[in-house]
Amino acid sequence: MKLLSLMGILAMQLVSAQYTRFVYQVATTPDSTNAESRKTELAYLDTDGKQSGFYAENTVRRDSLMERMRATRTFDPSQMESLRSNINYTVKKDLADQKVTFSNRIGRDNYTYEETSPMKWKILPETVKIGEYKTQKAETIYGGRTWYAWFTMELPYQDGPYKFCGLPGLIVKVQDEKGDYSFDLIQVKKLAELPSVDQRRFGQDIKITRDKYRTVLAKFQKDPEGYMNAERQTMGRGPGGGGPGGRPPGGGGGPDQSRMKEMRDRMLKEIKSNNNPIELK
Repeated sequence: MKLLSLMGILAMQLVSAQYTRFVYQVATTPDSTNAESRKTELAYLDTDGKQSGFYAENTVRRDSLMERMRATRTFDPSQMESLRSNINYTVKKDLADQKVTFSNRIGRDNYTYEETSPMKWKILPETVKIGEYKTQKAETIYGGRTWYAWFTMELPYQDGPYKFCGLPGLIVKVQDEKGDYSFDLIQVKKLAELPSVDQRRFGQDIKITRDKYRTVLAKFQKDPEGYMNAERQTMGRGPGGGGPGGRPPGGGGGPDQSRMKEMRDRMLKEIKSNNNPIELK
């Protein structure tokens, strides 16, 4: 009885707090041909009970590092490299309307689309205790994957990591049937205010449909260099990237061309190794 009372007090405190952060450990396997590509990192679900935002911890750390680098006018590629993430998107939710807003950068621009109640759940009879929470299992099919979630009504938020929401309690754990992706709640914090996570540091904000987004993403992945050259030409810049006619500013361009080739080769390698997206279709 005492444990239940403490759990009730905790739930009331969380609801009464202005903002709550749920910290998830996220495991992803971006390369289906390489089990060693599996990566584990932390992500945040920040909410006031009405709206929420989900994004990688490294997004916040990277933004903070960029601000320091701008202030000191220094740039350390190794520090940025250490903050690379498999969670490069942000997901915002309007919990009252069950509206999900997904944002991700492709090339220079930030693309955003909305979905309403994207997941239909089947609640299963199985229950299990995960950590300190009594949870119940649910199942959904989304993005070409079968997902299993365990939610608790001891934390009365109809929310969860990524796009997952709509169950009668907070999702404590969710993973796909193959185990390629999993999200596990590991910590709960109170926040005085929510941090600003701005995807657009340059380029445009473009609102499109989910289907159109997938078309644009596929085009970029098929030919990233051609896609980005087309972007530059649209902006009145040549295919070389620096200025009209494709010549880097200042002429010459040997080191610049070498750096561009290095960036292009790395981008192509990353795209090839990211062949197992969270949404298959």
